[in-house]
Amino acid sequence: MTDPPNPTWIYHITHINNLGSILTDDGLLSDAEMLKRGGPAVAVGMSEIKKNRLQYPVKCHEGDTVGEYVPFYFCPRSIMLYILYRGNHPGLTYHGGQGPIVHLQANAETVAAWAASVDGRWAFSLANAGALYAPFRSDMAQLSEIDWTAVRATDFREAKVKEGKQAEFLVKRFCPWSLIERVGVGSEEVQRQVLAALEGAAHKPPVAVLPAWYF
Repeated sequence: MTDPPNPTWIYHITHINNLGSILTDDGLLSDAEMLKRGGPAVAVGMSEIKKNRLQYPVKCHEGDTVGEYVPFYFCPRSIMLYILYRGNHPGLTYHGGQGPIVHLQANAETVAAWAASVDGRWAFSLANAGALYAPFRSDMAQLSEIDWTAVRATDFREAKVKEGKQAEFLVKRFCPWSLIERVGVGSEEVQRQVLAALEGAAHKPPVAVLPAWYF
């Protein structure tokens, strides 16, 4: 076991074109909620995996499925971003690359406290939450069970590292926009687009160009 970082930052990735609806909804919605609305403006995930996540259980919350939760990774520059960057996975329908992808950064402790305050559910997985074998936890004291060495790894070809790096933090149904503490982008052009989208927003987190978060 390795001690978790303090604070524990979490990251949700989405296409810049989805930012408008996120701001309109004042937060991030789960895939299950988004499907009720016809889906996002730009879907960047893999449809078969998303379908499975609507059925796979969050084992620490009986009756809940992974697709009912808003997903975050514990690192930027995730394996999913690498898949979008490469663009050659047979399950991908999106082929726009990593350029338009933005990272929405939040604090896991703050998000968990917010969820508790509204009687909401949250959890985290020790591996890819979209895998049936993934263990789940719902106690922040168990964050040390995550393989933090794998989460921080830049070389994830080894199977054990690949699984550990895909650990996820999950929030049931909705995560408020006000809990997003920073937006990370890969270029000044996307930074300008995000700043323009945020012009009328009540909450304006800083928007930083962070090439190290990209491939």
